[in-house]
Amino acid sequence: MSLDHIIEEKIKKAVRDGEFNDLPGKGKPLPKDELAYVPDELRNSYRVLKNAGMLPEEMQVKKEVVELEELLEEITNPEEKADTEQKLNEKRLRFHMLMEKRKKSNPRAFHQYSGAISRRF
Repeated sequence: MSLDHIIEEKIKKAVRDGEFNDLPGKGKPLPKDELAYVPDELRNSYRVLKNAGMLPEEMQVKKEVVELEELLEEITNPEEKADTEQKLNEKRLRFHMLMEKRKKSNPRAFHQYSGAISRRF
């Protein structure tokens, strides 16, 4: 028995049982796919990672940059502020290095997708 057959049977059973009757967004257009500009061969992998709460390294570093920027606004102690600024500069440098590496490996897809990434953060 193939996996496709099992999936098809589960879907048919769910339809018969009415499990799809009151889904959120019923009758509304599907949301725009935020991974539309990611190459087809990477799209499913990115979606799985996103759904699992995993981020590519450059996005994890960008998230840490944003967190440090927010923390920096709240710090009043000069020594702690200087320490946090140094950490922030290191993270920014790491992020830019990762992004340069990505641009060289896939410039077309990166160019189309980079704006969406920045807006998310």
